[in-house]
Amino acid sequence: MKILILNGPNLNLLGQRDQKTYGAETLSDIQKKVNSAYPDTELVWYQSNHEGELIDRIQQAKQDAFQGIVANWGGYTHTSVAIRDALETVELPKVEVHLSNIHAREEFRERSITGRVMNGIITGFGSNSYILGIQAVLLLTHKH
Repeated sequence: MKILILNGPNLNLLGQRDQKTYGAETLSDIQKKVNSAYPDTELVWYQSNHEGELIDRIQQAKQDAFQGIVANWGGYTHTSVAIRDALETVELPKVEVHLSNIHAREEFRERSITGRVMNGIITGFGSNSYILGIQAVLLLTHKH
C-alpha cells in the first residue's frame, strides 16, 4: 500500500507557530510518529506553501501508483477552488485531516471547500488525525 500525505501552507512551521492550537510537534515529529504507526505502509510525505505544487502532486498521484491520499490543506482548506477541482478528478480514496478542530475555531475555518470532494474529514485529534486518516484510507481501499 502506497499513500500520499500532502501538507499545505505553514505546516512547515509546526512546533513554532501557535502551539496552543497546533501543539509542539513539528511536521518531522508527526512524520516519524505516523511512519512508525504504519511500518508496512509506504507513506510519501510532501509539504508545500504553493498551491500549484500541491495541485501538481494531486494530478500525478494516480500515475505514481498511489492508492490513497491523506491531506492537511492548511489555509487552502477554506479558500482553494483550484485544489478542490484537482481533487475531484482523482479517483482514489481521499481523507482530509486537521490537527485542530476546525469547527471550534473562527467561523471562516468551519467551511471546507476541499472537504466536499474528499471521502471524509478527520479534525481535532492533533497529530493522531494523520493516523486516523491513514486508517480511513486503508478501510476505504479494502472496499474497492
